[in-house]
Amino acid sequence: MTIGDLLRKQADDVFGAALGLVALVDDGALDWKPSSGGNWMTTGQLLKHLESACGIVAECFVDGDWSRLAAMEAEMDTSKRDPVTGMYAAEALPTASSAAATRTAILEDKARTLAAIEAAGEERLANQMGAAPWNPEPRALGYNLLECLLHVGIHRAQLFYYLKLQGKPVHTGHMWGMEGGTGA
Repeated sequence: MTIGDLLRKQADDVFGAALGLVALVDDGALDWKPSSGGNWMTTGQLLKHLESACGIVAECFVDGDWSRLAAMEAEMDTSKRDPVTGMYAAEALPTASSAAATRTAILEDKARTLAAIEAAGEERLANQMGAAPWNPEPRALGYNLLECLLHVGIHRAQLFYYLKLQGKPVHTGHMWGMEGGTGA
């Protein structure tokens, strides 16, 4: 198995499971967020984040043009950005218009991710070193793209628990995309 094969398989798995979970979201629950703790995204904000959690950043790693992130940040309230960590407060984040729109956007994000993997090629995936703006440690391009896919996986898990807390009858199979016919 090549690095590209591994990344494509991971993309199928995480995007498929995320799509299956998004299919369970009620548009009436887009404003819902956990009641305990702080700085939680609403369900709609989480969906919006899943819409672009991988593809754009994968493209940035592959072509070295990080200006796309500035365009994404234009949708956010920059006054709610922590000056130390650079992270945004949840209330600064945009929200999805609907679960259906998110499903469409996730499919587009997956296509962008797969195109970035193909554009990189095996030699660059294995040997090209690069750093992200948020982490100056250079890593192999393949590793950086895997981290992008793991980012989708983290937020897929977050959506799973949001649905569980909302009383949806989800189980481990939903988390891992084993519900058949719901994924990509």
